[in-house]
Order: sequence, then C-alpha cells, then structure tokens
Amino acid sequence: MKTKPIEEIQALCDKYAAPIGLTVDSVEFKQGKNPALTVFIDKDGGVTLDDCEKLHNAIFDPLDELDPTYGLPYTLNVSSLGADRPFKKERDFLSHIGKKVEVRLYASVKGKKFYEGELLSYDGEHIVIKVDDNNTLSFDLKSVVKVSEYIDF
Repeated sequence: MKTKPIEEIQALCDKYAAPIGLTVDSVEFKQGKNPALTVFIDKDGGVTLDDCEKLHNAIFDPLDELDPTYGLPYTLNVSSLGADRPFKKERDFLSHIGKKVEVRLYASVKGKKFYEGELLSYDGEHIVIKVDDNNTLSFDLKSVVKVSEYIDF
C-alpha cells in the first residue's frame, strides 16, 4: 500500500498535539491485512487515556483530509510510548539523567549483559551509569541493545 511520507503525517499530528500539551514522538504505519497508522505521544508527567483520546479526536478529520493512504482504509491508533520503551532520542536520555535506568548489552561487560543504575551522563556516543556507591560504568552506545527507564514493581 502506498502512503504519504511519514514526515508529512507527523507534521500534521504535531500541529494538533502541541496546543493540547502533547509531543508526537513518532508515527508508524503498519501494512498488511489490517493496515494501521499509530501515533506515539508523550508528555511530562505521563500520557493518560484521555490524552490519547483527545489527540485521536483532534487529528481524525484532518488526517481524513490529508488522505495518507490515498483512499484505502486503515485504523488510526494514538498510543503512549509505554513505560518500558527503549530510549531512542537524545531527549529520552537527557530527561532521565539522575534517574535509574536498565541497560542491556550485546556482549558481556564484567561478566554481565544487564545492568541497572543511575544515569549520570549521555554525550550522544556514550552513557555513564552509577551501579552502586563505589562503581560507575561507561558504555559505548554501539554496544548497547537497549536503555530504558527502570520500573520498580
């Protein structure tokens, strides 16, 4: 299925998200038997179901006018990124400086492929985490599978 460029769709969504205090993190289009356009949103303090509904209602008609699938049917979804989402963008890392994170590695470092600790720094190529009172570790982002917020159950 041919679709309009994701950047064009995201720009339209951004226009409606900002006035209601939301940030569009990304837009994905999944093709197949049940095509779906999913708009992933974020906001300080976390996204609620009401936030998803507000943006869905705000963009439904404008997206219909944009016609991102050139007349073919699709399902529109608006979703939070999820609590365990991987950090992908600089703002994900910077907003978690001083907070506890989980780091999964491709290869073992000091016998482990998984670490938890306080994110101390991020420079675009490396992260440094404090794993305990006496130890910090630095990881090259090329060696990292996933960095995400630590969730305490």
